[in-house]
Amino acid sequence: MKLSSKKFFASSIIISAILAGGVSFYASSSPDGLEKVAEDIGFIETAKDHTLDDSTLADYGVAGIDNERLSVGLSGLIGVAATGIVGYGLFMLIKRKPETKNR
Repeated sequence: MKLSSKKFFASSIIISAILAGGVSFYASSSPDGLEKVAEDIGFIETAKDHTLDDSTLADYGVAGIDNERLSVGLSGLIGVAATGIVGYGLFMLIKRKPETKNR
């Protein structure tokens, strides 16, 4: 069974959306590697907030949405959409155009 490129792309987007929108809420709430090392060594207190810490999509959620599950899921879906749009744009830029023969 041969899967066409369009079907593969569409199924990849759907699977990514399901994972980002639904399953991402169940991801580990444990600190990431760098944060864990900072806690273990004892320099976590010196950490500073990021410049965009108050942005709409900061901290794996959407600001203004009180339901945490919805906030995380929507944030994941926005991430999938943004990644898809940027990827599609890059592929269109580097796509080879058919060669024209000069006579």
